[in-house]
Amino acid sequence: MLQVSCRGLRPVSHLRCISTTPEQTTRERLRLLLRDTAQPVAVITSNLSLSGVDKLKHHGATLSSFTSIALDPHPIVSFSLRIPSRMAAALKEASASLTSHMVVNILSASQQATAVRFSRPDLYPDPFKTTPYTLSEEGLPILEGSLGALSCKLLKGSWPLHDLDFIEGRSMEANVETKMDESLGGTALASELFLARVVRVESLLAEDDTRTLPLLYHRRVYATCSELPPIPQTKH
Repeated sequence: MLQVSCRGLRPVSHLRCISTTPEQTTRERLRLLLRDTAQPVAVITSNLSLSGVDKLKHHGATLSSFTSIALDPHPIVSFSLRIPSRMAAALKEASASLTSHMVVNILSASQQATAVRFSRPDLYPDPFKTTPYTLSEEGLPILEGSLGALSCKLLKGSWPLHDLDFIEGRSMEANVETKMDESLGGTALASELFLARVVRVESLLAEDDTRTLPLLYHRRVYATCSELPPIPQTKH
């Protein structure tokens, strides 16, 4: 069995204090717990329709949450996007006739800079200028140097994670602005959940260099993995 431990890709110095007072909310406790779990880093890429122009523009965003939820009978992945988001809006407006709506690029340890570029549109308004990529059959960007890339087709709709009435079936229509104000006080960020079927695995790398190690997010910094020393075999 392979055992791994996380090692940071850049130094960090921080002090964490876990409070056990009754005032600490479940959300705060969960946030602290998840900081100690390593999460894979992925960038979703798609095409945006430019207003008033018969042309598509490449667009990408670093995912804050991505996981595989099923392999059989259909390979399905899930991810969430913070809203408001141009990527979320574009995916919800995508034509159902398309073979693939987006590519999920699972980043390697050599792509820390890529993750940053696609997570900070304020600093990097056009990250594709400095990020090598190729195109899928549908003309969607595949980021070079990734562990692999998944061409995906969206399943029905999205789920507004701030609206429990809609998710639990008590409301037939999501009320985005009102529910965000009620549940979050109008100050916190909200997200939408998307499900997608994997229609094609675009690329896999040979086992060489740091590109075969995953890029992880752990304790609010980017990290990767290393093997733990083997457990000595002793007789009992």
